[in-house]
Amino acid sequence: MTTTTSADGPTTTSDPRPAFFTAAQIACDAVDRVSPAQLAEPTPCTEFDVRALLGHVVAVLHRIASVASGAPAIGQVALVTGVPDDGWGSAARTALADVRAAWSDPAVLDRELRLPFGTLPGAAALASWTGELSTHTWDLAVATGQSPAWEERVLAGALAAVRAKLPTAERPPELPFGDAVPVPDDAPLIDRLVAWQGRDPHWRPRPE
Repeated sequence: MTTTTSADGPTTTSDPRPAFFTAAQIACDAVDRVSPAQLAEPTPCTEFDVRALLGHVVAVLHRIASVASGAPAIGQVALVTGVPDDGWGSAARTALADVRAAWSDPAVLDRELRLPFGTLPGAAALASWTGELSTHTWDLAVATGQSPAWEERVLAGALAAVRAKLPTAERPPELPFGDAVPVPDDAPLIDRLVAWQGRDPHWRPRPE
């Protein structure tokens, strides 16, 4: 929990860091399990093959670390390149260690961060990134035949944060999110999360 003080007195809200780091560890585990033979395979992100998606995941972690120090998220690289075929696991773990260090001070949770879709307090931004990172983990998992051990409480919080950031199912073209894909209300949480961010939960790679 984190406590902030306003004109109405101290208030206590949930600290999003444990959920984020759980999601980030699941992401790093998925990165570790990708074999070099899979790097050219397609993914649900039509603009990315597996190698580019790995580069984007590492870039997202770098961005989350840098904005904690006040750097704007706009204008940062969309994907990391130049990583050896067998070096992606190490690159992701190193980036995650930087995130842990950058967000170790609870004061970051109250800091206003400049993001591509607006300005948010650090706590709200990190909760939203939990959803983005979990969705990219799903992208990577379905592209490479993995079945991550999702944490339901983490996905529930991530879905709530993503719905707050993207409150309607239709998205303007300037946002990097497609329209939400309809799914049943009782669909698994991971399906609802990825569908709200424009993914088809039934996507699978091309058959051999």
